[in-house]
Amino acid sequence: MDTPITKSPVLLYTEQTPNPESLKFVTNRMLYKGTADFREEALAREWSPMASAMFDLPYVKGVYICNNFVTLTKEFNYAWEDVMLKAKEYIKKYIEEGGEVLKEGFADAMAKIEEERGASYEYSEDEAELVKKIKDLIDTYVKPAVEMDGGNIEFKRFQEGIVTVVLQGSCSGCPSSTVTLKSGIEGMLKRMVPEVKEVVAEMG
Repeated sequence: MDTPITKSPVLLYTEQTPNPESLKFVTNRMLYKGTADFREEALAREWSPMASAMFDLPYVKGVYICNNFVTLTKEFNYAWEDVMLKAKEYIKKYIEEGGEVLKEGFADAMAKIEEERGASYEYSEDEAELVKKIKDLIDTYVKPAVEMDGGNIEFKRFQEGIVTVVLQGSCSGCPSSTVTLKSGIEGMLKRMVPEVKEVVAEMG
């Protein structure tokens, strides 16, 4: 008879994010090495059984999965104190039962979409250098801090001195993300890359 392998229990705790509508559910399991942002139910149904299951809950408006956490964004007419425990139990049970997080090929499909989005911007040699520098600065200094808050930031394009970034997870629609964007990110990029005049955000 096979001896069942004892798995360590799934631990789950919640963390506030700067966005009052989003809550971060952190677990002791690696869910997905990368970022998966589901703002539309249709995308979740296509690619993520886990996000899909979350959208079955009436109060869930958005699901963001990254490394060992899930950030849920709720509908305005629900209060976290009423739904947080239910959501926590739901996520814990899903992980305990070994539910599938993302379907095979998700990263490739998203990379392709990104490429198509970016392909329309052709950079000159000088601009390409700047873009690389801007991306590196965002990845090194901005991303880790934003991830701590249950969100994500992606470089989108650089055009005529304007850097466009995409905000995901808890950052999307967060009241304080505008402040962070303007005072923090824009300030840093202007200092490090004098060619940058402004940073603007799109919701992912």
